[in-house]
Amino acid sequence: MATYLTTPYATAALRRTSNFSKPRRSATLIRCIGWDPEGLLGPPQTGHIARREFQRRMESDAEAREAYERQIRQEKERRRALRQARVVPDTPGELIEYFLDTEAQEMEFEIARLRPRLNEEFFTHLKFELGQLRFAVSKTENTEDRLLELEALQKALTEGTEACDKLQADLLKAKESLTKILTSKDVKATLLEMVERNELNRSLLTLLDENIVCAQQDGQKQAVAFMEKLRGAMLKYMTV
Repeated sequence: MATYLTTPYATAALRRTSNFSKPRRSATLIRCIGWDPEGLLGPPQTGHIARREFQRRMESDAEAREAYERQIRQEKERRRALRQARVVPDTPGELIEYFLDTEAQEMEFEIARLRPRLNEEFFTHLKFELGQLRFAVSKTENTEDRLLELEALQKALTEGTEACDKLQADLLKAKESLTKILTSKDVKATLLEMVERNELNRSLLTLLDENIVCAQQDGQKQAVAFMEKLRGAMLKYMTV
């Protein structure tokens, strides 16, 4: 049986950065709602009833489902094209402007992609500019606006890098745990040990789901069956 170990990019871990202020340049802002993970349907409807109605429509209306999936593909392609077209600058000052011109929903991706550049040198430069604005002798409306922008950016990047680092640590731990389970001679005993150590968590379950998808794409039916059975056991132990 083939063993699949992938490291999925989980944007959900950085959701708090979506509170970042709107980009200065005109952009299409897309709101994420519970049943629209790609954020393609505009402002969310509220309430459980609206959510259930949407789900029923997707299940019963093939044409609506096809249109929805087409929108998702188009939005993914739009975002991919925009990402490829963006040129990452070389200096901390230019990188600040780069993030200020980043759409709110793209902040997670950009923080993860440029994590190595978000280092002490960058944050020192950002703090220096903030200090200049805060203690400026004469302040204009533009100065105040710039200060608010940079304060919001500093908060978003600080929280985003912390979340990104935690995510990477969680994924590494999940990869080690999944390897341990898949190579165990006694899976049940291994799961029980991990329950005692509180090592069964959502990160591990997410990684297992990614492996199931990979196995399905490769036509590895035996691997899929085994991992789906394993998933059921994990859910049972996680809810005990």
